[in-house]
Amino acid sequence: MRNAALVLGIIGGAIGMIVGLFGYGWTSLVEREPDVETIFGNFDNPALVRFTSIAAPVLAIAGGAMAKVRALWGGILLLVSAVLMQQAFSFNTATMFPIVMAGLGGILALAAGKPDEPKSHF
Repeated sequence: MRNAALVLGIIGGAIGMIVGLFGYGWTSLVEREPDVETIFGNFDNPALVRFTSIAAPVLAIAGGAMAKVRALWGGILLLVSAVLMQQAFSFNTATMFPIVMAGLGGILALAAGKPDEPKSHF
């Protein structure tokens, strides 16, 4: 389970970086060119989108990397990443994979109370 959490966290974080790149870029474009907002719209909370664009993928990758050795901490980071992405970007076709991968990785890491290795986090 820890290996699955590791892989899901790293892949979810990598996809989340792509989503974050577009989210941060869009809020920057709207800030520089206000006419774009009147035509295409903007996020409800651009500050949250900017924070999440950077923090959520990093948390997912770090949580995935920690899942093998520190499953509890890694699982918590993965779940925080999934919640941040859902709150900032909502669940849609662009965000479904990073949210589900980070969330499932977090659940698997937390469920790894009795891992293959002799040291557990419970």
